[in-house]
Amino acid sequence: MKRILLFPLLFFAGMTLFACNPSDDAPSAPETNTPEQSGNAGDSETNEHPENDENEDTPMENNTLKLTVNGRSFTATLVKNSSTEALMKQLAQGSVDIRMNDYGDMEKVGSLGFSLPRNDRQTTTAPGDLILYQGNSFVIYYDTNSWNFTRLGKVDGVSSRNEMLDLLGGKGEVIVTLSLAE
Repeated sequence: MKRILLFPLLFFAGMTLFACNPSDDAPSAPETNTPEQSGNAGDSETNEHPENDENEDTPMENNTLKLTVNGRSFTATLVKNSSTEALMKQLAQGSVDIRMNDYGDMEKVGSLGFSLPRNDRQTTTAPGDLILYQGNSFVIYYDTNSWNFTRLGKVDGVSSRNEMLDLLGGKGEVIVTLSLAE
């Protein structure tokens, strides 16, 4: 009788261990973080770390972006990576209007209407930082946050929350126009 019970028990235990051991052939669910889970963030599902982007935090030639909000223009200095290069190529075809809303009392975010290459890295933001989120959202920070983001650049001359909010016209929905600086 003990042998009869032992065999099914061992079989069940073996099957349980086999089922819990992921195989290399089995697809795994991607890690995904929503903005609600992370205070805005980038998911790590499609992070790109192209070899030619090791100078991400260094300025690039012709690296000035013009932003216009409510008829008021200001500039930002872009970093060098494939994301900013693709953005500059897009802007060479014409300016881009982005409807932006506040999120998490730290940023304004809006859809670009197109995708850019991602170069997500662990980043701590500061007021004035320009960030690409999930490859297709443009974010302007007016406070701090830390997550895997693609850094695009920084608004020139901004060091505080109040300075950035002033340039953005305060809180609330705005339309930000991105264009090449002349």
